[in-house]
Amino acid sequence: MTKRAARTANGWRNWAGNVTARPVREESPASVEELAAAVRAAADDGLTVKAVGTGHSFTAAAATDGVLIRPDLLTGFRSFDRDAMTVTVEAGTPLKRLNAALSREGLSLTNMGDIMEQTVAGATSTGTHGTGRDSGSLAAQIKGFELVTADGRVLSCSPGGTGEERAAFAAGRIGLGALGVVSAITFGVEPEFLLTAREEPMAFDRVTADFDALHAENEHFEFYWFPHTGNCNTKRNNRSAGPAAPLGPVRGWVEDELLSNGAFRAVCELGRAVPASIPPVARLSSRALSARTYTDIPYKVFTSPRRVRFVEMEYAVPREAAVAALREVKAMVDRSRLRVSFPVEVRTAPADDIALSTASDRDSAYIAVHMFKGTPYQAYFAEVERIMTAHEGRPHWGKVHTRDAGYFTKAYPRFGEFTALRDRLDPDRLFGNDYLRRVLGP
Repeated sequence: MTKRAARTANGWRNWAGNVTARPVREESPASVEELAAAVRAAADDGLTVKAVGTGHSFTAAAATDGVLIRPDLLTGFRSFDRDAMTVTVEAGTPLKRLNAALSREGLSLTNMGDIMEQTVAGATSTGTHGTGRDSGSLAAQIKGFELVTADGRVLSCSPGGTGEERAAFAAGRIGLGALGVVSAITFGVEPEFLLTAREEPMAFDRVTADFDALHAENEHFEFYWFPHTGNCNTKRNNRSAGPAAPLGPVRGWVEDELLSNGAFRAVCELGRAVPASIPPVARLSSRALSARTYTDIPYKVFTSPRRVRFVEMEYAVPREAAVAALREVKAMVDRSRLRVSFPVEVRTAPADDIALSTASDRDSAYIAVHMFKGTPYQAYFAEVERIMTAHEGRPHWGKVHTRDAGYFTKAYPRFGEFTALRDRLDPDRLFGNDYLRRVLGP
């Protein structure tokens, strides 16, 4: 390990500030060779190893008191393959850099989440997703990945690899950092296309009554319900022949920065200081929403800036259970003394074949709840979690939840496949931590 890449740790904190760690040391490898050397050195020293991205997970998935791997130098592009329509990038590459580079090449991911601050490895390892009728999570778009294992080997994991490499690909595209440290990822891409976004206020009762039709009629459908109101905001994204008609710079700044970030932060701060103000402000602000339509390249439609910090819990339920679960959440909030300033977000994903995907083997709907940073969230999240687990919900691996391995053994049909692979690749739990002991077992 090069001396310049190792440093004594000063501590680590995630984006929301609800998780901290004090590792013994930090490493910033600049190549897969340096990464493998850092893993071997940690094993020799009897220290555990965790790689961290930008800290956008709300769980302690990346926390360690051993060696913390930072991806600052493990960034960049290895290759564009236009025949195979793939791109291979280093694990620490931020999604925003990936999106911009793909656009310069006239290429795009098929689907993505709603922010792009994360690293590619951090986003895929925890199951980051957007919304889609036919297209799934970021991990579902992986065609191969490179993994540094506990003994310092470098595995090239793909459907056409050796037995171990093939098994690691099948189960490890969402790996929680439990199988090793991902050093590079190959994504499937396609020629860049245009999306037309149609955003429109809609009553809660209408959205829930028409949910199946709205999902079926749109390639990407999502909506936000404003607690303490009967109001929602819907977003329908569909491919377009053009021409491009992006939001103007002034309107885009006013709506996405001034209102969605600046004014919303002020509303949240008021609600934290004076909880009784939340319901009337929610009713006022949700009625003030107006419709808008614009057409742009994918990442400019799928993603948006999120500068107001919060804590989040999200559960995936069978898609057919989404409306019932959401109605139960609304009824619970309406009869409770809770005061919730953040909208509840609802998205969908088709079934996939990844062992720990929240959409593994079933079409899914996601219900996400948030609370402003610094606001007590435990009572609200506990009530929502009770509802979601009653509907066979699966929590997002990077968001707050209280489930454990006993629950996941029943919730995931291929859970045992993943834990068996972990036993083979990391029998001594070099990549373990408290979170993984809880969710995967000792």
